[in-house]
Amino acid sequence: MKRGEKMKIEVSVLASGSSGNAIFISGGKTKILIDAGLSGKEIEKRLAKIGVYGDELDAIVVTHEHLDHIKGVGVLSRRYDLPVYANEPTWKGAEKQLGQIADKNCRFFKGDFMIGDLGISPFPVPHDANAPVGFIISCGNRRIGQATDMGYVTEEVEDCLKGLDFLVIESNHDLEMLMNGSYPWPLKKRIHGENGHLSNDDTADLLPRIIGDNFPRILLAHLSKDNNIPALAYITVKNSLEDHGFTIGKDLLLDIAYRDRPTELFKVG
Repeated sequence: MKRGEKMKIEVSVLASGSSGNAIFISGGKTKILIDAGLSGKEIEKRLAKIGVYGDELDAIVVTHEHLDHIKGVGVLSRRYDLPVYANEPTWKGAEKQLGQIADKNCRFFKGDFMIGDLGISPFPVPHDANAPVGFIISCGNRRIGQATDMGYVTEEVEDCLKGLDFLVIESNHDLEMLMNGSYPWPLKKRIHGENGHLSNDDTADLLPRIIGDNFPRILLAHLSKDNNIPALAYITVKNSLEDHGFTIGKDLLLDIAYRDRPTELFKVG
């Protein structure tokens, strides 16, 4: 593949939420998972629903060591002899949960790296983990962003997310629902804190600043089961975009990722 060549990328969010997270991305001849936070069996089941099988995967890339992002990483690596990419602090935090992974499949990253036809660019996010990251995945001139599990949007995060073709972005909770809900105060404080999760309003505030004129698709992700409603997240973001002059369907596409089933296999480019 030549540099700058147009190349189709395919994306499906297999699961998104506190019960498990995984994203399938295919570009060129390369197929990867970002996180595998469900059982290996459930990951395989959801991959099959989009016509993909475990032995087709080339690697797993890990954002951070929380169990809802790594539950199935070890078993999938062992079952399909898959390399696992994570930064060193994440590896240290995840070792006990991952179990034994072949030395050749333990891959450490510090900056940008390649997996086959996919360029992987990690960026730090504020969350209560060892060294959590989001990713920009590129193939040819197409760029996909993954940015969940972060308490607020830093300047670096905002810069990284500008002008993408496809973005999976957290819209975790409605603040009023969280504060009036049944969670104990320490948990409410954690979720709403600087190392917690983005609210619907946080995401609604961010998106108008980063959307370019390339008709991107935005997936709202990691919605709380108890402190959010998909329709509420959607309308909060939609209203903000429209207030800033954007029209859904004309300037961008807006969708929701699910916790209990995969999204369709979106084609980018």
